Amino acid sequence: MMQSDSVPSDAVGRRIACRDECGTVRFVGKVTSAPEIWLGVEWDNPERGKHNGTHEGVHYFQCSHPTGGSFIRPQKASFGVDFLLALKDRYGQEGNQGIQDCRGNPLRWCQKPIEFLGSRDAEVKQRWFDALLVVSVRECHVSHVIEEDQISNVCPNIVELDLSKNLFASWENVAQITRHLRNLEHLDLSQNKLLLLSNPVSLSDAFANLKALAIQYNGLTWAQVLECAPMWPVLERAHLASNAISVLERPVGVLQNLILLDLSSNLLAGADQLVHIAYLPRLEQLILSNTGLTSLYFEDIQPDGKTAMFPKLTFLAIDKNRISEFSTVNELNKLQNLEQLKFNDNAIVESEKNAKTVRQLIIAKLGGLKVLNRTEISTDERKGAELDYRKKFGKDWLKAGGSRDPANNTPDKEFCAEHPRYQVLLEMYGVPEEAEMEQQKLFALKDQLLVLSIKCPDNPDQKLLEKKLPESMTIQKVRGLLHRLLRVPDAELKLTYVSSKMDMEIDMDNDLKSLSYYSVESGDCILVRW
Repeated sequence: MMQSDSVPSDAVGRRIACRDECGTVRFVGKVTSAPEIWLGVEWDNPERGKHNGTHEGVHYFQCSHPTGGSFIRPQKASFGVDFLLALKDRYGQEGNQGIQDCRGNPLRWCQKPIEFLGSRDAEVKQRWFDALLVVSVRECHVSHVIEEDQISNVCPNIVELDLSKNLFASWENVAQITRHLRNLEHLDLSQNKLLLLSNPVSLSDAFANLKALAIQYNGLTWAQVLECAPMWPVLERAHLASNAISVLERPVGVLQNLILLDLSSNLLAGADQLVHIAYLPRLEQLILSNTGLTSLYFEDIQPDGKTAMFPKLTFLAIDKNRISEFSTVNELNKLQNLEQLKFNDNAIVESEKNAKTVRQLIIAKLGGLKVLNRTEISTDERKGAELDYRKKFGKDWLKAGGSRDPANNTPDKEFCAEHPRYQVLLEMYGVPEEAEMEQQKLFALKDQLLVLSIKCPDNPDQKLLEKKLPESMTIQKVRGLLHRLLRVPDAELKLTYVSSKMDMEIDMDNDLKSLSYYSVESGDCILVRW
């Protein structure tokens, strides 16, 4: 860390670091009862501060949080280091393979491991820097560049650059670096507090080839994103998670090349906000995880039609929300090209108490879906889900006016709205027989006994066991049973199971959940390891 005993002339508005905390200088000068020069700092973490910029009744600077500010001595502040100095410090030493960040973690760009290219031979060190394609100076207190014209000489071929959690105060500071990186396509500026520009299009040359941008944890609103967007003329992937985005508005003349938009962990004001981004012409992937959504709807079309909204969307993540009704799943069937869906950790899963049942219902309701919660839907799984759905709601269909006689098959609007694909399933598989419909009542019985085999794959001498267990039995109680049967400490037991219908081993790692929660059925095999 570079520390300064003197205060830069442009200190007010500059970003500083002090130990493990970052903040913005709001005041430079003397404070009552203290003749020395002090820095008034607004901290990113308000818990680091003590007041709102007022000390002993005198208001020195404005602070957005009542305890976000404090005064520190200038020598305790780092005003940042030069980009090229940080780059050479991190990549310029021989033997620096396996580069790590300040906390010892492998350098990453959006979870992708950094590729380290180079040579230990000092004679080809410049070629080594030329070969750097993916670079991270995350959390290195970078704030500026001194010899701007040297960047294109030192590291001209950078394609991916991680500048996250540094001390940049403005987009101009960033542009001083990026305008000399003509191959730059991926940029991470997360956890930087950047002042907005009055004329952002003036910096578009500095981001002329930028295709992927991460600006997460920056406190941005959607209006501010749109204000900055003219800087990114060809942007295709925008990672905007964990900002202050709640109200959306339609992008006009900007962001029209977006293929991926990540708004996760922003508390949206409601599902009605999505209409403003619904007509981005190239958008294929939309991430709305943990955004507080309770529903989704597309009112431009009837239940069995296809919406004009999100015409290219193939991947949608709405996991970790508060969706509790299957009506939202019905709405998703209106999307023209949806193939992949993340839906786990929603209220609807808790209400059904059986994750496998929820998965089957979603598959049956969404005819074009190919991947659900990162697991591919096989042909057999789809057929089984659709057949069960057809049986499960057969009685409701008859009560609503459905009939085996095509001339009299007129289920009411309420049923059609709740089960928009039901008629399609009847056309595919035929009307279920009366006995098939009655069979569905078996699935509603509580505490149904499951006939399970128990196998110890790492202990071949242990013979196969067979037990009848209630589906409501918790994993903790299963552990206790196995402890008594196998004489192994239950804390050392690791439990998984293999479904008789799918060749897939599934962890059972939550002691408080029941067998039914993990969708264990009769005929399945519990695998025990220790």
